[in-house]
Amino acid sequence: MPWAPAPGFRRGTRSGGRAPDADLRRIKAAAAAGAQADRMRLLLAEDDRALGRALADGLRHLGHAVDWVEDGRHAAHALADTRYAAAIIDWNLPRMSGVDVIAALRRRGDRTPVLLLTARDALDDRVQGLDSGADDYVVKPVHLDELAARVRALLRRADGNPAPLQQVGALALDPGARSARLDGAPLELSPREYALLEALAARPGHVLSRAQLEEAVYGWGEEVASNAIEVHVHHLRRKLGADWIRTLRGVGYALYPPLAEDEAP
Repeated sequence: MPWAPAPGFRRGTRSGGRAPDADLRRIKAAAAAGAQADRMRLLLAEDDRALGRALADGLRHLGHAVDWVEDGRHAAHALADTRYAAAIIDWNLPRMSGVDVIAALRRRGDRTPVLLLTARDALDDRVQGLDSGADDYVVKPVHLDELAARVRALLRRADGNPAPLQQVGALALDPGARSARLDGAPLELSPREYALLEALAARPGHVLSRAQLEEAVYGWGEEVASNAIEVHVHHLRRKLGADWIRTLRGVGYALYPPLAEDEAP
């Protein structure tokens, strides 16, 4: 039976959010359209509601799209149905432990980067967690700045790019600061604009559909206006220049760095 978020699913904090089955259809539609793992889309599996809400809200504020579940089985099904840039999984989840979720993920050959959260700090526990297939390990209490930095490090290693900056022509993106510069001048971007720009910059010259960009920018349960991506693209064009983002009608958007004057034919 196809999985859909149920008791372990947590809606976004906005009112009027999408129903879980609608979110799943949106996710699967993007995957069917050929979506690769969204560069900044994260899965958070944490059963402590206060901590889970705080981490999800904090990571969203930093520009990540976050899907939050509260038990191990929902985490396992989400990882099977959706391609994430990384997963943050608590060890002591109900219905299926975090280490069992990770072990099952690795047995099927899935290399999604995983950060394990736990209150266990004994050496044997750390060894067990890493041997289960986790890529990194954070002991509670969790500090958001450290967690976000470790996630960025996981993403850089997964991309084969240890450098903290991403350069696309005259455009430089700093995932750590969630900021961008054009020709050395800072750009004033909202978190949504940065997330969209980062998704496009991850594959310059490749077209991303509106569904793919929504997946990169919004998490489950977050209300998405029908023209939200178009509005963000419009704002980015005003800040970057009209030539940076091209529209393929009926297909999507692509980032094309303009040629420098000495490169122009």
